[in-house]
Amino acid sequence: MTMRYLGSGPYCYANSLAMVLGSAAPEPAVIEVLTGSPFGAELIGGVTPFFNPPGWDPGIGLDAAINLLGWTCQKSSGGSGTDAAKRLREAGPSHPLLAGPVEFGLLLHIPGSGTAIGSDHYVVVTGVENNIVRFHDPHGHPYATLPINDFITAWRAESIGYATEQFTARTDFQQVRAVDNATALRRSLPAAARWLAGEANPPVSSSAAALERLAELVENGLEPSQHGHLSHFAIRVGARRLNDAATCLSLIEQHKAADIAGSQAQLIGAMQHPLVTDDRTTVAQLLRRLAPTYEQLRTSLPDS
Repeated sequence: MTMRYLGSGPYCYANSLAMVLGSAAPEPAVIEVLTGSPFGAELIGGVTPFFNPPGWDPGIGLDAAINLLGWTCQKSSGGSGTDAAKRLREAGPSHPLLAGPVEFGLLLHIPGSGTAIGSDHYVVVTGVENNIVRFHDPHGHPYATLPINDFITAWRAESIGYATEQFTARTDFQQVRAVDNATALRRSLPAAARWLAGEANPPVSSSAAALERLAELVENGLEPSQHGHLSHFAIRVGARRLNDAATCLSLIEQHKAADIAGSQAQLIGAMQHPLVTDDRTTVAQLLRRLAPTYEQLRTSLPDS
């Protein structure tokens, strides 16, 4: 049995979920919006910027999207390396295992890997043969393979910055109700408004405050790790998320919200060139223009 492959590193969890749901899955762009990822910005530890809601993480987002789409799954985590190996051996093309987070830097099939970098990733395991794990890696590697012990080392996820348990897996996906994309998107709006309001548990600082602080950091000069994170990942995924949000909001006739999200996508996307060329003034200006728009987006949503 062949499992279709979908790839995009920054959308690893959305593509992974689309792969395991098969023909019933919406496109990854819809899944990404259902996770809630476009609706906020944060500065983790006061230093690491992400264009996603304060307090959000991909695990939270996956659980939300699965439920909104009318599916259930079995979620497991923890245990020993032996337990993890047993879970992997139970996977197959007709019984895929969505594994993640895994430590991206320890996925040894990727050139330049071998060191933990604190970057989370999600993949779909399709089987184990002769102690070799076979999996679809959305980072551009269909049917990637790793020795089982190497895969388990990455799957421990000990270096991931948000709260998670090692060996987290989602399996046994079952569709329990039919839900079309538009209905799922409409039902996601209250959660989107809550994320935009900063109503994570525990409460967190606002997206606007995070962006104002990031603008100050940019003006004073970013650390190499911050600059690399923004230029290689955060800006491109942030702009893409909001562009997808604008498209999805238009689909359900939330046109004012769609216009705001589209403008946000343009502001974030416009940061890439000045960041790379060290035009700090322009990047800081764009961040300060972006800061108030999250509250504008919140108030444009129904029942917000």
